[in-house]
Amino acid sequence: MIKAVMNLISLLFQEPLLFFVIMIAFLAALTVHEASHALAGYMQGDLTAKRQGRLTLNPFAHVDFWGFLALITVGFGWGKPVPYNPYNLRYPRLGPVLVAVAGPAANLILGVVFGLLYRLAASYLDSSNLLAIFLSYGAYLNFLLCLFNLIPIPPLDGSKALLALLAHPRYRAARFFLETQGPIILICLIVIDALSGIGIFSSLSHGANALMQLVTSL
Repeated sequence: MIKAVMNLISLLFQEPLLFFVIMIAFLAALTVHEASHALAGYMQGDLTAKRQGRLTLNPFAHVDFWGFLALITVGFGWGKPVPYNPYNLRYPRLGPVLVAVAGPAANLILGVVFGLLYRLAASYLDSSNLLAIFLSYGAYLNFLLCLFNLIPIPPLDGSKALLALLAHPRYRAARFFLETQGPIILICLIVIDALSGIGIFSSLSHGANALMQLVTSL
């Protein structure tokens, strides 16, 4: 992760155009991810996200300033969480899971689209072409965002499925622990991984690359 951070920072000063292309690819992945959450809630009858202007593909509606700044400076960023009212959802128990899964699912689909377009473009464009780089990074970042958000630790999307399984009152203590301590656990894992080089999250990068190779070989 530290190496990736240095690469981002060096790109900003050494190759600003390439840095801009990568940031656009990240914004596209982030925007589709968050807008899909909003759409999933809206399709189940909840108007919360729409009323707050989140049912849109406008990236400025989904970008968190500090999250974007953190991406550039420390190599790990985030967007604004999409609000929804679980009591308005058509499916009280399954509804939150559907809202959560919508984000990673949209990234998976967009990653496949970017990957197929990259395969097509690679036949006509040099690998150093900015469009080819955009499509390549677009596919990779979408696959990476999809896999990362499937981790079952709050506040990541994968945790919603886990919490749904722990809906029974007997699991109230475990559910409370995950909901309140999940973000701290996630941050600790990221820091430990970055400092120790254990490779907890590097496997996600390998998975994203594997998906990229699979799509481009179709």
